Amino acid sequence: MENTTKTAIAKDLLEIQAVFLRPEEPFTWASGIHSPIYTDNRLILSAPTVRRQVEQAIADTIREHYPAAEMLMGTATAGIAHAALAASLLDLPMGYVRGGNKDHGRQNRIEGRLESGQKVVVVEDLISTGGSVLEVVDALREAGAEVLGIVSIFTYGMQKSIDRLQQAKVPLHSLTDFDTILDVAAAQGMLTAAQIPQLKKFRDNPSDESWMQSSEQQNITQE
Repeated sequence: MENTTKTAIAKDLLEIQAVFLRPEEPFTWASGIHSPIYTDNRLILSAPTVRRQVEQAIADTIREHYPAAEMLMGTATAGIAHAALAASLLDLPMGYVRGGNKDHGRQNRIEGRLESGQKVVVVEDLISTGGSVLEVVDALREAGAEVLGIVSIFTYGMQKSIDRLQQAKVPLHSLTDFDTILDVAAAQGMLTAAQIPQLKKFRDNPSDESWMQSSEQQNITQE
């Protein structure tokens, strides 16, 4: 993904607050980890201009990096709408992968007609540690699909996700990432230059909360 596109998407996500930075008052993830950033890419769907730009960027990324793609598969639930919209632009079939098998009917986990050997690209809204998207990749591979790779809207770029994806031999192309968000936020005055290396400490190791102490010290210095 070209840096200009990464920057443009980062600006869009910050503008509609799909990505929200609050290092002075961290968010708490479900895992209990304290985070300076909160991401909700579902908000893209409510912003038509940004939505068009994001879906076009997903389609362009697939054309460039996965020209052999025969089907898109969204991740449940946030990736489903983006996969459907991008598939429409590409005139490709799409489906999605549930978090688990249905407990009724045909008990499907994969929705949509997937043929064995079909070349598939996974569309995901957000990559943090990579665990959930790799469960989707595993389910598709078990069903006989050839997973060409993943396109995500945003990735934190955590080392854990990089290692997991490399081990699974599945490439990832993301429209934008944490570092680009930080650069854009700093350029727009949302962050100070001194805060950027502290927040990158969070990216490198979310379980190490020393970045919070550094951020608090920065706030005291500014006051």
